[in-house]
Amino acid sequence: MKVVDLRGIPWESNGHLKKIVRRGEILEEEYETTVRKIINDVKERGDRAVIEYTNRFDKANVTSIRELEIPREQLESAYKNIPSDLREALESASLRIRKFHEKQLEESFISEESEGIILGQKVLPLQKVGVYVPGGKAQYPSTVLMNVIPAKVAGVEEIVMVSPNPSRATLAAAYVAGVDKVFKIGGAQAVAALAYGTETIPKVDKIVGPGNIYVALAKKLLYGVVDIDMVAGPSEILVIADSSANPSWVAADLLSQAEHDELAGPFCVTDNLDLALKVKEEVERQLLELERKEIAQKSVENWGTIFVVEDMEKACRLANLIAPEHLEVFTENPWELLPKIKNAGAIFLGRYTTEPLGDYVLGPNHTLPTGGTARFYSPLGVYDFVKRSSILYVSKEGFNKVKEWAKVLASYEGLTAHKKAVEIRES
Repeated sequence: MKVVDLRGIPWESNGHLKKIVRRGEILEEEYETTVRKIINDVKERGDRAVIEYTNRFDKANVTSIRELEIPREQLESAYKNIPSDLREALESASLRIRKFHEKQLEESFISEESEGIILGQKVLPLQKVGVYVPGGKAQYPSTVLMNVIPAKVAGVEEIVMVSPNPSRATLAAAYVAGVDKVFKIGGAQAVAALAYGTETIPKVDKIVGPGNIYVALAKKLLYGVVDIDMVAGPSEILVIADSSANPSWVAADLLSQAEHDELAGPFCVTDNLDLALKVKEEVERQLLELERKEIAQKSVENWGTIFVVEDMEKACRLANLIAPEHLEVFTENPWELLPKIKNAGAIFLGRYTTEPLGDYVLGPNHTLPTGGTARFYSPLGVYDFVKRSSILYVSKEGFNKVKEWAKVLASYEGLTAHKKAVEIRES
């Protein structure tokens, strides 16, 4: 893990920092041709294309999509047959996630701005949503809860889950969350099937959920045909730590994200060089104890960095520049730094607020912007599963109050038909 001392030097001169700040610029060229071909094939041939790609990539041997649909009874069976502690954990997490997201609900409104003019907004849930759940290197039942429950709270009518190799725990989570349909498919072909619809797989309004580069690129290319949550990249964490931080705790939290993926980004920023060196030692020691140490080791080698800066003010500035998915603040008074944090997917305050608690049980969503996109993206929430329609009503009296302004603006824009549509009502 690199220790980079930024004290007394212009940050823009540090090549490693520039590389981290630009990490969201995925090199897509080598994948794009393949993904476009899959998308177009599914668009043209529907079920047949999905079956062929599933047989090829997932080593399946099916002749019908119906063979890949998992019935509701199987979800219930999975739920009943998982260990009781896992069942209790899923239920408890589900309740906390639902309770938090219910606070995000929006209400429609009608307001009379002035006599004769009534304005408002109608908030409606999306009708159909697709949820992608990875099933490759690891299983993520928590991803099911985090992506499905906000949609349910929003009032989405139908939720279709796709996953290439769902475990019993994943299926149990789908039962707990209330998924309506599950298909055992994955990759770009699953995203395309949800976006366009096939003879068997419903066309959805929005696709959410993480996936590999093929899934992420397919979502990006299909945006506009269907809405998406975000183009998610590898997981990342940044820990702001002062001299009061426990280096072994900081190291453990950095590794909690490093074990996700070889490209995951574990970052730390501190104003204490001694702490930086101790965290580096702890990371190297704890790496040897991990079951997924090969993955975590590559993550640490590729991206792992501890930055040393002059003070906590600059630590916050650096964190805002990197705009991490997860930001932990391990300082003596973490709440003092909160006003200075501008760019982060989720902010974890205090030494006991370890990121994995947020992944699983606290309630806020763990689907977060990555690759620096926390500058403009938000965590997944109920607001992602609703749409808004404006409501406008104008009486004759209200028309007379605003018509002249409309005609003036139409004239200045050179849109004479707009002006005529107003004038024709004056007679």
